[in-house]
Amino acid sequence: MLVKLYVQNYALIKDLDVELEDGLTIITGETGAGKSILLGALSLILGTRADSSVLLKKNEKCVVEGTFRIENYDLSEFFASNELDYEPVSILRREINPAGKSRAFINDTPVTINLLKELGDRLIDIHSQHQTLMLHDNSFQLNVIDSFAGTSKLKDEYKLVYNNFRMLSREFDQLAEKADRNKADLEYLQFQLNQLEDAKLREGEQEELEKEQELLSHAEEIKLGLSNASNLFSSDTTSVLMLLKEAKAALSKIAEFLPNGEEILRRSESSFIELNDLAGEIEKLAATIDADPHRLAKVNDRLDTLYSLNQKHRVTGLNELIAKREDIRKQLKSIVTSDERMSQVEDALKIETAILKSLSEGISVKRKNILADVEKKIIDLLKQLGMPNAKFRVSLTKLQDFTSSGTDHADFLFSANKQIEPENLSKIASGGELSRVMLSLKSLLTKNNNLPTIIFDEIDAGVSGEVADKVGQILAGMGKYMQVVNITHLPQVASRGTKHYYVYKDDSGDSTITRVKLLTHEERVNEVAKLLSGSEITETAIRNAKELLKAAGK
Repeated sequence: MLVKLYVQNYALIKDLDVELEDGLTIITGETGAGKSILLGALSLILGTRADSSVLLKKNEKCVVEGTFRIENYDLSEFFASNELDYEPVSILRREINPAGKSRAFINDTPVTINLLKELGDRLIDIHSQHQTLMLHDNSFQLNVIDSFAGTSKLKDEYKLVYNNFRMLSREFDQLAEKADRNKADLEYLQFQLNQLEDAKLREGEQEELEKEQELLSHAEEIKLGLSNASNLFSSDTTSVLMLLKEAKAALSKIAEFLPNGEEILRRSESSFIELNDLAGEIEKLAATIDADPHRLAKVNDRLDTLYSLNQKHRVTGLNELIAKREDIRKQLKSIVTSDERMSQVEDALKIETAILKSLSEGISVKRKNILADVEKKIIDLLKQLGMPNAKFRVSLTKLQDFTSSGTDHADFLFSANKQIEPENLSKIASGGELSRVMLSLKSLLTKNNNLPTIIFDEIDAGVSGEVADKVGQILAGMGKYMQVVNITHLPQVASRGTKHYYVYKDDSGDSTITRVKLLTHEERVNEVAKLLSGSEITETAIRNAKELLKAAGK
């Protein structure tokens, strides 16, 4: 529960420190004094957005700090899972600097706004007119029903399966979309692969064939050239080898007399051996060269095939063509793998669907089992709140598809008059009627929800007399199970509080600021009297105020 609220430099609040206790705490004050400003400040530590516009002094930071006693609310796991220091008395703090930058803390550890909100939602429920509008929302209505039905364990199981179901459904849709595209590509890709595989591509083949084509295309010229060269080396008449042989014989006769003669002779012998060997190679090579039109035609055909494939696949060589073939193989394998995965996902979805169906049916049964009891209790409370002919029904209809909360759609049906059958609450109920329905629901929910604190912002608007007294009794009754704070203008409600704070504007300084005062018993008598009679407090109002407080045991 909230034991202390500290606010600094927020809206009309300069510096404010309020201590709270168990039971029902009442807050009153003149219109515009700043009662709702307190809720605005409190909402900051519950994760609402804010900027520098909330600052009273624009050059100073705003600080809102809430001290909570939390030892009885099973929050140690939340602190551990979020790596926060758990303290039985914990502090939530929010700071906003003049630049509008916001910082959040839990027990002095910096946290995100979302984490602050997550913890705040477990500590306080602020009921405003906006929340009354939530009565129109199906998810809110289902949550109300679930609070009575005790479906939390089943819903936790359901949500785990549902999240996996959603993930598999998205994957299946993506695979199905891909499969549609693949069907158009499959036949063409297979044709391309067959063509490339039939070509029996081999690395380096194109370069080899191009060299062979060059050779075969000029076979006659090459053979003639080689033959002429061979004749020049070793013909029977004058030839290079014969002349070199004669030169060698001439040198051998003078080598011993000539300086360096032996060296020159050796070089001539070496040249003869080298040229003789070259002549033999040329002769052998010439014998191997023959014009082969048939082979040339085959080489040309093969190269034409390769060139055609290169052009078709927009590549510049055989290596790129082979890479293209492997890429097409991978694409085809991916299509096959995708189809296999799609089949696996489809099977998994069938299993998850069966589990979801079983869990959602279990949730629906629990919900339906408590409807009659909830309807009766709400009607009883509405009658006490001045609607003797009130009718309240909960309509549960089955949806075709799974949702995050099951397969039920809830509608709250209401009628305040005998002759009118219950209709959708959002269409038929007035603002005051909606408030009384919400109060009835909240009253019942306090016994089912493990929530420390609830704050009402004029939940009693639009009622008076005996109904107002009954509202006060209901709020006091809620205070036996949890901490209740109620902002009110009704004396009957104000008299029911265990503590009574008065919010007022202080104009004594340079600027108007909001202050909060805890009333003594005598001050409280005067405040209740003022609520009864207006700004001019009469003796009768004082007497009536005392009677109200006495009746409430205050």
